[in-house]
Amino acid sequence: MTPAPGPRKISLLVWNLSTNDGAIRASLLGEALKRLGYDVEILGFLFGDSVYAAMPRHFPIVTVAGGQYPQFFRSIWQGLNQISGDVIYAIKPQPGSFGVALLKKLQTRRPVILDIDDWELSWHGGDSFAYPWRPKQLFRDLCKPNGALRRPDHPLYLQWMEKLIPYADAITVHTSFLQKRFGGTFVPNGKDTTVFDPQKYDGAALKARYGLENYRTLMFPGAPRPYKGLEDVLAALELLDQPDLKLVIVGGNPYDNYDETLRQQWGHRLIQLPRQPADAMPELVAAADVVVVPQRDTDATRAQFPLKLTDGMAMAKPVLATRVGDIPAILGEAGYLVDPGSPDQLAAQIQWIFEHPEEAAAKGQQARTRCVEQCSIDTMASQLSQVLSEVVPYRES
Repeated sequence: MTPAPGPRKISLLVWNLSTNDGAIRASLLGEALKRLGYDVEILGFLFGDSVYAAMPRHFPIVTVAGGQYPQFFRSIWQGLNQISGDVIYAIKPQPGSFGVALLKKLQTRRPVILDIDDWELSWHGGDSFAYPWRPKQLFRDLCKPNGALRRPDHPLYLQWMEKLIPYADAITVHTSFLQKRFGGTFVPNGKDTTVFDPQKYDGAALKARYGLENYRTLMFPGAPRPYKGLEDVLAALELLDQPDLKLVIVGGNPYDNYDETLRQQWGHRLIQLPRQPADAMPELVAAADVVVVPQRDTDATRAQFPLKLTDGMAMAKPVLATRVGDIPAILGEAGYLVDPGSPDQLAAQIQWIFEHPEEAAAKGQQARTRCVEQCSIDTMASQLSQVLSEVVPYRES
């Protein structure tokens, strides 16, 4: 797959490169665009000391120091001057990504594509969110050093950005929930199935390397958050009460101390591995017996495409997940599904999986095949090729 003659470079804009707030999605889109023959750069703001550790470094990454308003206006100006792509691809409808892209479009008339990989406003009440426009409140939020409206990601600004979505030349999304809400073209969270290939890894040896050889492990290879349902898995392990069954989490929560809360209540059911670089993820998943994706049912989770789901599928692991959002459509019959918030159902399926290892292995292989066919980087590239052909008119080189 190669692009038509014309624009050759695409700038992916990420509002916060210090966390996984679009960084991984940008790297996946960049990898797909690279396979189409485009030059890719990722540009974004740093609100911490460094770029998100788990982000692959496959492309040039341009960073600009972030900050609060009004200082952030200077950062935006610096970012505008760094954008060099023929097409601007903003990740999330944030002021620091989509807002910057629209400003660049006004300056240069370069087309803007918006990728929506989450419903950001759902964290703040969704459609019911309303800023309290009282003079004293507004003064505090704007003028105090820690005023809420000085934050670039305040929900009021998200609300404004959503109203500007029609000014994007194209929209991409990765779930049916987001597509129904915002329109656009479906582009999955692809997986590089040549890297996530179970044939390249010795699962038993890797279990020993990570100190897991004496346990039957349920791995959650993501950041623990309350809506991700880990408490339901731990409650299921309490019901089963089998000491060698452990939930393994990798890295912990970079946003708060939620993983510490889990350790205090369920430390005897839990193994926490240190945070790992992105290129170590395939071998970590290879060390698991089962991958769990126990999402709870909320507007936020219905809008998400969990990357850990395709981690497990690509590595041919039995996947145990909940019927939330697009998870059933992605997994199909190639895994195990339970209702969200149901520790008793989770316990029953965990017991079944370990009592029927041949069936579980067969489902893992089915999941791998399904991932290669429907959720690969090549699938992403095919979808993006269509999007770009509609946004950028054919032009002789």
